[in-house]
Amino acid sequence: MIDINLIRENPELLKKSLTRRNQNPDGVDSFLTLDTDWRAKTQVIEKLRSEQKQLGVEKKFEQAKELKEKIQVQEKELTEIAKVREDWLLSFPNILAEEVPDGQNETENKVLRTWGKKPEFDFEPKDHAELGKTLDIIDNERASKVTGARFTYLKGGGALLQMALIQWTTQVLTDPKTIKKIAQSVGASVSPKPFTLVFPPVMIREESYRRMARLTEEDKDERYHLEKDDLYLIGSAEHTLGAMHMDETIPEKDLPLRYLGYSTSFRREAGSYGKDTKGILRMHQFDKLEMESFTESTNGIKEQDFFVAIQEYLVQKLELPYQVVANCAGDTGTPDARQFDIEIWMPGQQKYRETHSADYMADYQSRRLKTTIKKENGEKEFAHMNDATAFAIGRTLIAILENNQTKNGEIKIPKVLRPYLGGKKVITQM
Repeated sequence: MIDINLIRENPELLKKSLTRRNQNPDGVDSFLTLDTDWRAKTQVIEKLRSEQKQLGVEKKFEQAKELKEKIQVQEKELTEIAKVREDWLLSFPNILAEEVPDGQNETENKVLRTWGKKPEFDFEPKDHAELGKTLDIIDNERASKVTGARFTYLKGGGALLQMALIQWTTQVLTDPKTIKKIAQSVGASVSPKPFTLVFPPVMIREESYRRMARLTEEDKDERYHLEKDDLYLIGSAEHTLGAMHMDETIPEKDLPLRYLGYSTSFRREAGSYGKDTKGILRMHQFDKLEMESFTESTNGIKEQDFFVAIQEYLVQKLELPYQVVANCAGDTGTPDARQFDIEIWMPGQQKYRETHSADYMADYQSRRLKTTIKKENGEKEFAHMNDATAFAIGRTLIAILENNQTKNGEIKIPKVLRPYLGGKKVITQM
């Protein structure tokens, strides 16, 4: 949620941001008109209450009673206006950072840098679906029989590879020396504090989901709703990680709060029928390792840079070629002020595919969540929040399989993962 005073004082800033997001800016003026009515009616009610109190002092009870009835009518009207006003305010997406590049959609995202050499094969490379089936480590057919399309059984070497990836990533992000090294590469002001590992709930209440700005009427179809319990299955670990400190005040001395969350995630992938449905690229159920942090306002931007540096460190250690892109205005998420993606090269598709995102929300989410920071000088401010992918497990497995395949159909295991697989160097057919 945007600071209402910012909209009142500088509505053109929001209008410009909405226009850059390909959204109609006219709603800003409509909102301000409604906000003016709300403030005027609030003042009227306050004046009437003051008059009612004075009538009570003067023991003019009949007149006080008549005024009370008038106030009740006014309060009902105010409640209706307040509801519409609140809905308007919550509907506005975050104001984009100035440096976000212009653009209509993902085709206009800006490539900032690339790393690594694309593999060259002396044979026709296979895609991960074929590799997984041949090695008997990905079984979509049986999952489809049991559960339906877009589910899988990950078996044997594939399952072990996932466990190794989780263990290694956890070790990296909870290791003070490694985190300090990455933090220093970003800047001296970045805290070297490591992450706390969290297994968050995979279900969330509707109110919490909406306050996270991750559940709107537009994306409801993407979410799984458990109607009997009125709970939603999360689409990513940050959905419940970010809501951890809802309605709380965090002491400044405890900052930054950094969490590494591991969870199974659920998405309907509505509207993507027939698109990228082969293999395990777009599943209804998948696992992710997510980073979430809470900082004071002065460190919010640097924290996002730090998150991107962690992402690059992890992908480089897996020796996977990738590119970092700055998301353009039309492809930046609703709660985000600034967003970056990492795309890893997928030989089976002959293109880079998004595997990571890093989202800086500033105080947009924390205003809705009422997550504040008590500074050492006694002042309070809303926390600045960041979330970012450590690894989307399925897509990372795709990248490992396709980039590390051999002519005889085996998969070379990345060196950093071998200690977690008993020193094993390759994945072979079960």
